[in-house]
Amino acid sequence: MERETKCIHAGYSPKNGESRMIPIVQSTTFKYDSSEDMGKLFDLEADGYFYTRLANPTNDYVAKKICALEGGSAAMLTSSGQAATFYSVFNICGAGDHVVSSSTIYGGSYNLFAVTMKRMGIEFTFVDPDCTEEELNAAFRPNTKAVFGETIANPALIVLDIEKFAKAAHAHGVPLIIDNTFATPMNCRPIEWGADIVTHSTTKYLDGHDSTVGGCIVDSGKFDWFAHADKFPGLTTPDESYHGVVYAEKFGLEGAFITKATAQLMRDLGSIQAPMNAYLLNLGIESLPVRMERHCSNALKVASFLEQHENIAWVNYPSLPGNKYYDLAQKYMPDGTCGVVSFGVKGGRAAAEKFMGKLKVAMIATHVADARTCVLHPASSTHRQMNDDELIAAGVGPDLVRLSVGIENVNDILADLAQALED
Repeated sequence: MERETKCIHAGYSPKNGESRMIPIVQSTTFKYDSSEDMGKLFDLEADGYFYTRLANPTNDYVAKKICALEGGSAAMLTSSGQAATFYSVFNICGAGDHVVSSSTIYGGSYNLFAVTMKRMGIEFTFVDPDCTEEELNAAFRPNTKAVFGETIANPALIVLDIEKFAKAAHAHGVPLIIDNTFATPMNCRPIEWGADIVTHSTTKYLDGHDSTVGGCIVDSGKFDWFAHADKFPGLTTPDESYHGVVYAEKFGLEGAFITKATAQLMRDLGSIQAPMNAYLLNLGIESLPVRMERHCSNALKVASFLEQHENIAWVNYPSLPGNKYYDLAQKYMPDGTCGVVSFGVKGGRAAAEKFMGKLKVAMIATHVADARTCVLHPASSTHRQMNDDELIAAGVGPDLVRLSVGIENVNDILADLAQALED
């Protein structure tokens, strides 16, 4: 099936007389005929569900759909995109390990890596996404366990050269983890370009209606954990909490990563997505193709308008001809990038705040990437924990305004911007 069709049909196939829509299994627990049957679940000897803190059928239906869209082998939902980011790294890293990350990532991810996970003993080296191959390779250490980046950086809108980062990661025997939130699998499938693990904040375009918080992790099933067994003992040596199971041996390349993340991390940390949220997420995914087409069409028109406006200092949108990342965007996302445009208002911070205050259609909100047009000044909100040097390194200047272009009639969006930019 094509991706548009998978958005509707993948992940769940009702049998005769069953619900056409995925069922909401709103239950914490599940019944079994015998203790032996349940014991097989706890020993990872049988498929099934015994507690929704680890897994739930509704969640799995939706995870399978996202997995199919990304072209992966296995997937899991989490309670938030932040949880997905954390699990994707922590599943293979522990105290004393090191990760190479693009510096231009979401502010919450940067803080998670640079502050919280640092306290856990995991060190991160942040590299310029535009660095040379030599500079990128120089960031690796003997204890490096992963590389992390975003398809389209939030909010800097820098397009990552996925193949360059995948080549470096694989040369050093570690997987490449890509956050594909902004592009979505409609516009980019990082696994096809060498990524090993893909994450999403499903709160954004996949849900698309500002209604549910969630995340997802998709494993490509292609990274050979045994080829670098010494780097990944959690996958290649016995897990005594499950009677010595070796994940990469028992579940193969296709299932080891997600099984371990579910059996260990979800068991112990419990960042599960609620079944009702998964149901609403599925409704959003069904309209993803038509929404992304409209988001991208509207955003390109908005970017073109802003580029010509006398009160705009600069505009950044990867699909805009002449943009620094236009060629990379055409390579990885020829059908469109995303609906987010960043720009600077002449006059700096004060002018940006005045402009935002005059908007009527666009709402000031911390959210991004849903049906409604919204606007944000990251330096004062999502990235306020960073100093000016860190903001610049992350591609988020103090004057940057992030406009998430919705799916309203584009003429209403343009009129709103025009009146707000009047002197």
